[in-house]
Amino acid sequence: MFGFLKSLDVTKTYSTSDAVWFYVTSLILLVGFSTVLGHVLHMMGVVDVVGSFFDGGHVHTMIGTGFVLMLSSMILTGRKLTGDLFSILLVVVGVYLAFTTSVLLGMLPVALLTTLPSKS
Repeated sequence: MFGFLKSLDVTKTYSTSDAVWFYVTSLILLVGFSTVLGHVLHMMGVVDVVGSFFDGGHVHTMIGTGFVLMLSSMILTGRKLTGDLFSILLVVVGVYLAFTTSVLLGMLPVALLTTLPSKS
């Protein structure tokens, strides 16, 4: 039933086409997670206006940036890439792009991070 979630394995090295599927699957999960969390925060009175995911509202940007940071750190620790400077630079670029421009653009370095071979 949830076979598409196999494409979110953070310990596996992906090919280019698998990295595209990783990008698409993680964005689908991000849109759903951000929408539900934004609705819950609005119902609790924590935030005033949520808007939609593609409006680029501040709530969705913060949730998306946290998602990019969490997912990329899971990839770094799961594949033992915490000592690789290029991998850490990709995480920093992804978080910066997710916060300043768009979460859709910030997920691209994370998808590129999945194609790097892991350190054993």
